[in-house]
Parts: sequence; C-alpha cells; structure tokens
Amino acid sequence: MKPIRLLLVDDDPLVRAGLSFMLGGADDIEIVGEAGDGSEVAALVGRTRPDVVLMDIRMPTVDGLTATEALRERPDAPEVIVLTTFHADEQVLRALRAGAAGFVLKDTAPAEIVAAVRSVAAGEPVLSPTVTQQLISQVTGGGPQLDRRRRALTRLDALGEREREVAVAVGRGASNADIAAELYLSVATVKAHVSRVLTKLDLNNRVQIALLVHDAGLLDGS
Repeated sequence: MKPIRLLLVDDDPLVRAGLSFMLGGADDIEIVGEAGDGSEVAALVGRTRPDVVLMDIRMPTVDGLTATEALRERPDAPEVIVLTTFHADEQVLRALRAGAAGFVLKDTAPAEIVAAVRSVAAGEPVLSPTVTQQLISQVTGGGPQLDRRRRALTRLDALGEREREVAVAVGRGASNADIAAELYLSVATVKAHVSRVLTKLDLNNRVQIALLVHDAGLLDGS
C-alpha cells in the first residue's frame, strides 16, 4: 500500500518540526514537504502532489483560509485538514465551507492527529456534522441569515425527495447505517445517494452537506 503523502503548513518552525517528527514516525505517512506560509502552498502542492495538507489557519502573508480556498479550486485538489488553536472560529467555519475535510486543534493528542490524517486520506471527514452544527452556533450565535437560507434552499431544490431526506439525515450526524435503518434502505443505496448529493450540489464531503442543510434551516433548532 502506498503511503499517505502529507504536506505540513505552519508559520512556526517548532510546530512544523514537532508535527514532522510525530507524523513522520507513522509507517503509512510520508512527509513530502513543509511550508511556512500559505503563499508557498500552491507551488509545493504542484511539486509534491500530497494526498493531504495539514494547514495552519493563521499565517503572516497568506493565511490558511485563503490557501485552502485556492487549493480546493484545483481539479486535483488534495484534502485539507485545518490546524487551529480555537474550537469556535469564523475562519475555521469558512475553511469548512471552502471544502476542508475538518479541523484539529494544535493541542490534540498525537495519535488523534495521525488518525485524522488517515481518515481524510480514506475519504472520511474528521469532523462530524454534529460538531459542525455546534461550531456554527458558537460562531454565528444562531441560525443562518435569511439570504443564506434562501440560497441553500434553492441549491437543495436540485435533489430528489429521497436524496433530500438523506442529506438532512447527514446534516443530523447520522451514519450511513443509521440512515439505512431510518429510511429502510441498504447501506449501499445510502452511499449511492450521498455520492449523488455531493455531485449534484458540487460539494466535497459530508461536512459541507451538513453546513448546507443547516443553512437551509432544515435541522431542529436551525
């Protein structure tokens, strides 16, 4: 099995050294490059072709949010995990909307960071929709603004009835198995519906589905 190619981006050399030591010790992870600012990311990604980028949010010239937005527009975009010191941060939320697969705190246990890299490389976000909803509430102080709700509802109109039901269930944090049981479907059928939802809505992962469903006001408490 090929190792997971990982790019580290943080403006603190000591943080980068610690992450490199910690993550480089995993047999299935290869550190292919390091950057000290978001301005260096595009060129490094082009040269090293990472599978995952571990991206600091706050950097002096080009921040992690801007770098993430630029990366996710590439046709061959790597997955991005945001590295931050705060649970509730508007920049983290914007990075998730831009397509980041999740975030980890800088004081997260080493084993959990390694697990996060592995999960994202396998196509699984490292942030549950439930945590996403909590983040939205903490940052915005409540439900989405009216214009955002209208835009979200308009986008969701592209879905069929069953796809919409699956999307709402994803937004509640339900697993594929939970959704299958709730809607009397097979897990394989649920996976197919999730894939179609992602394609129709031009989204990258389940976190973005949860954000859109929340914005549309379709979750309890939205």
